[in-house]
Amino acid sequence: MTNNGLGDKVKAGVNKAKGEIKDQIGNAKNDPGLQAEGKADKAKGAVQDKIGDMKNKH
Repeated sequence: MTNNGLGDKVKAGVNKAKGEIKDQIGNAKNDPGLQAEGKADKAKGAVQDKIGDMKNKH
């Protein structure tokens, strides 16, 4: 079984998309809490993306 970063890359994409949607809805509704959740999801996705990159290099 190979340990490539594809799963991490998929999770990263989902979290980034989910975060962007929350951020935009929070912005539209003037809801700083929802915006913060969105930014956190996007950051989580960015970390997962980097983990996937590292796994793909090894």
